[in-house]
Amino acid sequence: MLLRPLFCFFAISALLCGQAIAERLVDPDRTWQGIPGLERTAKGRVFSSWFTGGPKEPSADNEVLLSWSNDEAKTFTTPQVMAGPKDGTRCFDPTLWIDPKGRLWYIFNRGNKDTAQHDVWARICDAPDASTPIFGAEFRVGFDAPFAFRMNKPTVLSTGEWIMPITHASQPSHDWFPFADQLQGVGISNDEGKTWKLHGALSMPKWALECMITELKDGRLWLLTRTGSGFLWESHSSDKGRTWTEPKATRISNPGSRFFIRRLTSGNLLLINHYKFKGRSHLYAQLSTNDGQEWNEGLLLDERSGVSYPDGLQDKDGLIWITYDRDRQGDGEILLARFKEEDVLAGKNVSGAVTLKQTISKLHKPVTKP
Repeated sequence: MLLRPLFCFFAISALLCGQAIAERLVDPDRTWQGIPGLERTAKGRVFSSWFTGGPKEPSADNEVLLSWSNDEAKTFTTPQVMAGPKDGTRCFDPTLWIDPKGRLWYIFNRGNKDTAQHDVWARICDAPDASTPIFGAEFRVGFDAPFAFRMNKPTVLSTGEWIMPITHASQPSHDWFPFADQLQGVGISNDEGKTWKLHGALSMPKWALECMITELKDGRLWLLTRTGSGFLWESHSSDKGRTWTEPKATRISNPGSRFFIRRLTSGNLLLINHYKFKGRSHLYAQLSTNDGQEWNEGLLLDERSGVSYPDGLQDKDGLIWITYDRDRQGDGEILLARFKEEDVLAGKNVSGAVTLKQTISKLHKPVTKP
Protein backbone atom coordinates (compact mmCIF):
# COMPACT_ATOMS: atom_id res chain seq x y z
CA MET A 1 0.00 0.00 0.00
CA LEU A 2 1.25 3.49 -0.87
CA LEU A 3 2.05 5.40 2.32
CA ARG A 4 1.84 9.18 2.51
CA PRO A 5 4.54 11.11 4.39
CA LEU A 6 3.91 11.97 8.02
CA PHE A 7 4.80 15.56 8.83
CA CYS A 8 6.82 16.17 11.96
CA PHE A 9 4.92 18.19 14.52
CA PHE A 10 7.58 18.62 17.18
CA ALA A 11 7.37 22.42 17.15
CA ILE A 12 3.56 22.50 17.16
CA SER A 13 3.44 19.97 19.98
CA ALA A 14 5.88 21.98 22.07
CA LEU A 15 3.84 25.13 21.51
CA LEU A 16 0.41 23.64 22.28
CA CYS A 17 1.40 21.29 25.09
CA GLY A 18 3.96 23.53 26.76
CA GLN A 19 6.68 20.92 26.37
CA ALA A 20 8.63 19.13 23.68
CA ILE A 21 6.99 15.85 22.72
CA ALA A 22 9.28 14.58 19.99
CA GLU A 23 7.66 11.87 17.90
CA ARG A 24 9.83 9.85 15.55
CA LEU A 25 9.06 7.62 12.62
CA VAL A 26 9.37 3.89 13.05
CA ASP A 27 12.35 1.94 11.70
CA PRO A 28 11.38 0.86 8.14
CA ASP A 29 13.50 -2.29 8.52
CA ARG A 30 11.76 -3.62 11.63
CA THR A 31 11.63 -7.42 11.77
CA TRP A 32 8.26 -8.07 13.43
CA GLN A 33 5.01 -6.26 14.29
CA GLY A 34 1.49 -7.00 15.55
CA ILE A 35 -1.19 -6.53 18.22
CA PRO A 36 -3.29 -3.79 16.60
CA GLY A 37 -5.97 -1.37 17.78
CA LEU A 38 -8.42 0.77 15.81
CA GLU A 39 -10.62 3.86 16.18
CA ARG A 40 -12.59 6.13 13.84
CA THR A 41 -13.57 9.69 14.66
CA ALA A 42 -16.96 11.30 14.07
CA LYS A 43 -15.56 13.02 10.97
CA GLY A 44 -14.11 9.80 9.58
CA ARG A 45 -10.41 9.85 10.40
CA VAL A 46 -9.22 6.30 11.04
CA PHE A 47 -6.46 5.66 13.60
CA SER A 48 -4.47 2.43 13.79
CA SER A 49 -2.08 1.33 16.56
CA TRP A 50 0.24 -1.65 17.02
CA PHE A 51 3.70 -2.41 18.40
CA THR A 52 7.14 -3.55 17.27
CA GLY A 53 10.80 -3.05 18.22
CA GLY A 54 13.64 -5.42 18.97
CA PRO A 55 13.79 -8.99 17.69
CA LYS A 56 10.45 -10.19 19.07
CA GLU A 57 7.73 -9.73 21.67
CA PRO A 58 8.40 -9.55 24.51
CA SER A 59 11.65 -7.60 24.35
CA ALA A 60 13.07 -4.67 26.29
CA ASP A 61 13.22 -2.84 22.93
CA ASN A 62 9.45 -2.95 22.25
CA GLU A 63 7.80 0.34 21.25
CA VAL A 64 4.23 1.36 20.39
CA LEU A 65 3.14 2.95 17.11
CA LEU A 66 0.38 5.08 15.59
CA SER A 67 -0.77 5.69 12.03
CA TRP A 68 -3.89 7.31 10.59
CA SER A 69 -5.90 7.73 7.42
CA ASN A 70 -7.91 10.67 6.09
CA ASP A 71 -9.35 8.81 3.08
CA GLU A 72 -11.48 6.03 4.59
CA ALA A 73 -8.48 3.72 5.11
CA LYS A 74 -7.31 3.75 1.49
CA THR A 75 -3.88 5.00 2.60
CA PHE A 76 -2.23 5.51 5.99
CA THR A 77 0.51 7.78 7.26
CA THR A 78 3.95 6.41 7.98
CA PRO A 79 3.81 4.96 11.53
CA GLN A 80 5.23 7.10 14.31
CA VAL A 81 6.52 5.95 17.69
CA MET A 82 4.17 7.05 20.48
CA ALA A 83 6.25 5.68 23.37
CA GLY A 84 9.56 3.87 23.44
CA PRO A 85 11.70 1.74 25.73
CA LYS A 86 13.63 3.34 28.58
CA ASP A 87 16.10 1.79 31.03
CA GLY A 88 14.88 -1.76 30.38
CA THR A 89 11.19 -0.81 30.31
CA ARG A 90 9.32 -2.03 27.24
CA CYS A 91 6.16 -0.46 25.76
CA PHE A 92 3.52 -2.84 24.44
CA ASP A 93 -0.15 -3.71 23.79
CA PRO A 94 -1.51 -0.33 22.65
CA THR A 95 -5.19 0.31 22.09
CA LEU A 96 -7.24 3.28 20.91
CA TRP A 97 -10.46 4.55 22.47
CA ILE A 98 -12.63 7.62 21.86
CA ASP A 99 -14.29 8.71 25.09
CA PRO A 100 -17.72 10.38 25.43
CA LYS A 101 -16.08 13.83 25.09
CA GLY A 102 -14.61 12.88 21.72
CA ARG A 103 -11.05 12.69 23.04
CA LEU A 104 -8.82 9.98 21.60
CA TRP A 105 -7.01 7.91 24.22
CA TYR A 106 -3.82 6.08 23.26
CA ILE A 107 -3.50 3.49 26.05
CA PHE A 108 -0.52 1.16 26.39
CA ASN A 109 1.55 -0.77 28.93
CA ARG A 110 5.03 -0.26 30.31
CA GLY A 111 6.83 -3.21 31.88
CA ASN A 112 10.25 -3.85 33.40
CA LYS A 113 11.04 -7.34 34.65
CA ASP A 114 14.24 -6.22 36.40
CA THR A 115 12.52 -3.63 38.58
CA ALA A 116 9.18 -5.53 38.62
CA GLN A 117 7.39 -2.30 37.61
CA HIS A 118 4.44 -3.04 35.30
CA ASP A 119 1.89 -0.27 34.72
CA VAL A 120 -0.78 1.08 32.39
CA TRP A 121 -0.02 4.40 30.65
CA ALA A 122 -1.86 6.70 28.26
CA ARG A 123 -1.69 9.78 26.07
CA ILE A 124 -4.74 11.86 25.12
CA CYS A 125 -5.53 13.83 21.96
CA ASP A 126 -8.24 16.43 22.66
CA ALA A 127 -8.93 17.12 18.97
CA PRO A 128 -8.31 13.96 16.91
CA ASP A 129 -9.92 15.53 13.80
CA ALA A 130 -7.54 18.51 13.81
CA SER A 131 -5.42 18.91 10.69
CA THR A 132 -2.50 17.67 12.77
CA PRO A 133 -3.61 15.60 15.79
CA ILE A 134 -1.60 16.55 18.88
CA PHE A 135 -1.20 14.13 21.78
CA GLY A 136 -0.30 15.25 25.27
CA ALA A 137 2.52 13.76 27.29
CA GLU A 138 2.18 10.21 28.52
CA PHE A 139 0.90 9.65 32.05
CA ARG A 140 0.41 6.67 34.33
CA VAL A 141 -3.13 5.29 34.64
CA GLY A 142 -2.91 4.36 38.29
CA PHE A 143 -3.86 0.97 39.71
CA ASP A 144 -2.90 -0.11 43.22
CA ALA A 145 -1.39 -3.49 42.29
CA PRO A 146 2.18 -4.83 42.06
CA PHE A 147 1.49 -5.74 38.42
CA ALA A 148 -1.18 -4.32 36.10
CA PHE A 149 -1.75 -4.27 32.36
CA ARG A 150 -4.64 -4.06 29.96
CA MET A 151 -5.27 -4.97 26.34
CA ASN A 152 -8.79 -3.85 25.41
CA LYS A 153 -10.90 -0.71 25.26
CA PRO A 154 -12.77 0.72 28.24
CA THR A 155 -16.58 0.63 28.31
CA VAL A 156 -18.93 3.43 29.37
CA LEU A 157 -21.66 1.97 31.60
CA SER A 158 -25.31 3.02 31.77
CA THR A 159 -24.39 4.75 35.06
CA GLY A 160 -21.89 6.96 33.23
CA GLU A 161 -18.95 5.26 34.92
CA TRP A 162 -15.97 4.20 32.87
CA ILE A 163 -14.75 0.62 33.32
CA MET A 164 -11.42 -0.73 32.07
CA PRO A 165 -10.63 -4.49 31.90
CA ILE A 166 -7.43 -5.22 33.81
CA THR A 167 -5.15 -8.23 34.28
CA HIS A 168 -3.16 -7.85 37.48
CA ALA A 169 -1.20 -9.76 40.12
CA SER A 170 -0.97 -9.74 43.90
CA GLN A 171 2.83 -10.08 43.93
CA PRO A 172 5.60 -8.27 42.01
CA SER A 173 6.73 -10.08 38.87
CA HIS A 174 10.35 -10.27 37.72
CA ASP A 175 9.16 -11.71 34.42
CA TRP A 176 7.25 -10.06 31.59
CA PHE A 177 4.05 -11.72 32.82
CA PRO A 178 3.02 -13.18 36.22
CA PHE A 179 2.44 -16.74 35.02
CA ALA A 180 1.62 -18.15 38.47
CA ASP A 181 -0.38 -15.18 39.74
CA GLN A 182 -2.58 -13.78 36.98
CA LEU A 183 -5.85 -12.21 38.16
CA GLN A 184 -8.69 -10.57 36.26
CA GLY A 185 -10.45 -7.43 37.38
CA VAL A 186 -11.62 -3.98 36.35
CA GLY A 187 -10.61 -0.40 36.91
CA ILE A 188 -13.56 1.92 37.55
CA SER A 189 -13.46 5.70 37.08
CA ASN A 190 -16.12 8.12 38.30
CA ASP A 191 -14.28 11.25 37.12
CA GLU A 192 -13.82 10.70 33.36
CA GLY A 193 -10.52 8.89 33.66
CA LYS A 194 -8.71 11.18 36.10
CA THR A 195 -8.58 8.45 38.77
CA TRP A 196 -9.29 4.72 38.73
CA LYS A 197 -9.96 2.15 41.43
CA LEU A 198 -9.22 -1.54 40.97
CA HIS A 199 -11.94 -4.10 41.76
CA GLY A 200 -11.98 -7.88 41.38
CA ALA A 201 -9.29 -10.56 41.76
CA LEU A 202 -10.57 -13.44 39.64
CA SER A 203 -8.38 -16.51 39.32
CA MET A 204 -8.67 -18.55 36.09
CA PRO A 205 -6.57 -21.15 34.21
CA LYS A 206 -3.03 -20.34 33.06
CA TRP A 207 -2.74 -17.71 30.36
CA ALA A 208 -5.86 -15.92 31.59
CA LEU A 209 -5.46 -12.36 30.33
CA GLU A 210 -6.89 -9.73 27.96
CA CYS A 211 -10.36 -9.75 29.50
CA MET A 212 -13.28 -7.70 28.09
CA ILE A 213 -16.41 -6.23 29.67
CA THR A 214 -19.97 -6.17 28.30
CA GLU A 215 -22.99 -4.62 30.04
CA LEU A 216 -25.91 -7.02 29.61
CA LYS A 217 -29.52 -5.99 29.11
CA ASP A 218 -30.42 -7.19 32.61
CA GLY A 219 -27.90 -4.73 34.08
CA ARG A 220 -25.18 -7.25 34.96
CA LEU A 221 -21.62 -6.96 33.69
CA TRP A 222 -20.19 -9.90 31.78
CA LEU A 223 -16.42 -10.40 31.95
CA LEU A 224 -14.96 -12.72 29.32
CA THR A 225 -11.31 -13.77 29.45
CA ARG A 226 -8.92 -15.54 27.15
CA THR A 227 -7.34 -18.62 28.80
CA GLY A 228 -5.10 -21.53 27.89
CA SER A 229 -7.90 -24.03 28.53
CA GLY A 230 -9.34 -24.00 24.99
CA PHE A 231 -12.36 -21.93 26.04
CA LEU A 232 -13.12 -18.39 27.10
CA TRP A 233 -13.92 -18.08 30.81
CA GLU A 234 -16.57 -15.82 32.32
CA SER A 235 -17.69 -14.05 35.48
CA HIS A 236 -20.63 -11.72 36.22
CA SER A 237 -21.13 -8.66 38.39
CA SER A 238 -24.48 -7.39 39.66
CA ASP A 239 -23.05 -4.23 41.25
CA LYS A 240 -21.34 -2.62 38.25
CA GLY A 241 -17.98 -4.29 38.75
CA ARG A 242 -17.44 -4.07 42.51
CA THR A 243 -17.88 -7.80 43.14
CA TRP A 244 -17.86 -10.80 40.82
CA THR A 245 -19.16 -14.36 40.66
CA GLU A 246 -16.86 -17.38 40.74
CA PRO A 247 -15.28 -17.74 37.26
CA LYS A 248 -16.21 -20.69 35.07
CA ALA A 249 -15.64 -21.91 31.53
CA THR A 250 -18.02 -20.87 28.76
CA ARG A 251 -18.88 -22.96 25.70
CA ILE A 252 -17.05 -20.48 23.46
CA SER A 253 -13.96 -22.18 22.01
CA ASN A 254 -10.76 -20.16 21.66
CA PRO A 255 -7.15 -21.16 20.87
CA GLY A 256 -5.72 -18.98 23.65
CA SER A 257 -5.80 -15.69 21.80
CA ARG A 258 -7.34 -12.23 22.06
CA PHE A 259 -10.99 -11.85 21.03
CA PHE A 260 -13.27 -8.82 20.62
CA ILE A 261 -16.85 -8.30 21.82
CA ARG A 262 -19.04 -5.20 21.55
CA ARG A 263 -22.73 -4.33 21.61
CA LEU A 264 -23.99 -3.04 18.26
CA THR A 265 -26.43 -0.17 17.81
CA SER A 266 -29.14 -2.77 17.08
CA GLY A 267 -28.72 -4.15 20.61
CA ASN A 268 -27.19 -7.42 19.39
CA LEU A 269 -23.73 -8.56 20.46
CA LEU A 270 -20.84 -8.92 18.01
CA LEU A 271 -18.05 -11.41 18.74
CA ILE A 272 -14.83 -11.55 16.73
CA ASN A 273 -13.16 -14.85 17.58
CA HIS A 274 -11.52 -17.94 16.13
CA TYR A 275 -14.19 -20.46 15.08
CA LYS A 276 -13.70 -23.93 13.59
CA PHE A 277 -10.03 -23.19 13.99
CA LYS A 278 -6.69 -24.97 13.92
CA GLY A 279 -4.53 -22.81 16.13
CA ARG A 280 -4.83 -19.12 15.37
CA SER A 281 -6.76 -19.54 12.16
CA HIS A 282 -10.31 -18.87 10.89
CA LEU A 283 -11.18 -15.50 12.35
CA TYR A 284 -14.98 -15.06 12.30
CA ALA A 285 -17.52 -12.37 13.10
CA GLN A 286 -20.50 -13.88 14.95
CA LEU A 287 -23.76 -12.41 16.23
CA SER A 288 -25.90 -13.06 19.30
CA THR A 289 -29.48 -11.84 19.57
CA ASN A 290 -29.92 -13.15 23.15
CA ASP A 291 -27.06 -11.48 25.04
CA GLY A 292 -24.42 -14.12 24.39
CA GLN A 293 -26.37 -17.27 25.16
CA GLU A 294 -26.13 -18.40 21.52
CA TRP A 295 -24.06 -17.31 18.52
CA ASN A 296 -24.78 -17.71 14.82
CA GLU A 297 -22.40 -19.32 12.32
CA GLY A 298 -21.23 -15.87 11.31
CA LEU A 299 -19.06 -14.33 8.61
CA LEU A 300 -15.56 -15.68 7.91
CA LEU A 301 -13.07 -12.79 7.90
CA ASP A 302 -9.81 -14.65 7.33
CA GLU A 303 -9.20 -18.40 7.09
CA ARG A 304 -5.38 -18.27 7.09
CA SER A 305 -3.10 -19.40 9.90
CA GLY A 306 -1.38 -16.83 12.07
CA VAL A 307 -4.33 -14.40 12.16
CA SER A 308 -5.07 -12.97 15.59
CA TYR A 309 -5.81 -10.10 17.98
CA PRO A 310 -8.95 -8.38 16.65
CA ASP A 311 -10.11 -4.93 17.74
CA GLY A 312 -12.67 -2.61 16.22
CA LEU A 313 -15.76 -0.43 16.24
CA GLN A 314 -19.09 0.28 14.57
CA ASP A 315 -19.42 3.69 12.95
CA LYS A 316 -22.48 5.95 12.86
CA ASP A 317 -23.58 4.45 9.52
CA GLY A 318 -23.58 0.91 10.89
CA LEU A 319 -20.36 -0.18 9.17
CA ILE A 320 -18.22 -2.43 11.38
CA TRP A 321 -14.45 -1.94 11.22
CA ILE A 322 -12.19 -4.74 12.50
CA THR A 323 -8.40 -4.78 12.58
CA TYR A 324 -6.19 -7.82 13.30
CA ASP A 325 -2.67 -9.05 12.59
CA ARG A 326 -1.15 -11.93 10.61
CA ASP A 327 2.25 -13.65 10.60
CA ARG A 328 3.97 -11.25 13.02
CA GLN A 329 7.53 -12.48 12.32
CA GLY A 330 6.96 -13.04 8.60
CA ASP A 331 4.77 -10.73 6.52
CA GLY A 332 3.92 -8.80 9.68
CA GLU A 333 0.58 -7.63 8.33
CA ILE A 334 -1.78 -5.24 10.11
CA LEU A 335 -5.10 -5.92 8.39
CA LEU A 336 -8.60 -4.44 8.14
CA ALA A 337 -12.03 -5.96 7.50
CA ARG A 338 -15.28 -4.00 7.01
CA PHE A 339 -18.83 -5.31 6.90
CA LYS A 340 -22.34 -4.74 8.24
CA GLU A 341 -24.50 -6.60 10.72
CA GLU A 342 -26.66 -8.09 7.99
CA ASP A 343 -23.55 -9.71 6.47
CA VAL A 344 -22.81 -11.45 9.76
CA LEU A 345 -26.42 -12.64 9.98
CA ALA A 346 -26.33 -14.01 6.44
CA GLY A 347 -22.76 -15.32 6.56
CA LYS A 348 -21.99 -13.60 3.26
CA ASN A 349 -21.82 -10.22 1.57
CA VAL A 350 -25.46 -9.13 1.29
CA SER A 351 -24.88 -5.43 2.00
CA GLY A 352 -22.33 -4.89 -0.74
CA ALA A 353 -20.10 -3.24 1.87
CA VAL A 354 -17.84 -6.17 2.74
CA THR A 355 -14.09 -5.69 2.25
CA LEU A 356 -11.69 -8.27 3.68
CA LYS A 357 -7.93 -8.69 4.15
CA GLN A 358 -7.11 -5.05 3.43
CA THR A 359 -3.54 -4.10 4.38
CA ILE A 360 -2.89 -1.20 6.75
CA SER A 361 0.81 -2.03 7.15
CA LYS A 362 3.21 -4.87 6.48
CA LEU A 363 6.91 -5.48 7.03
CA HIS A 364 9.46 -4.41 4.47
CA LYS A 365 11.79 -7.36 4.04
CA PRO A 366 14.34 -7.00 1.21
CA VAL A 367 14.88 -10.06 -0.95
CA THR A 368 18.24 -11.67 -0.10
CA LYS A 369 20.35 -12.34 -3.18
CA PRO A 370 22.02 -15.75 -3.40
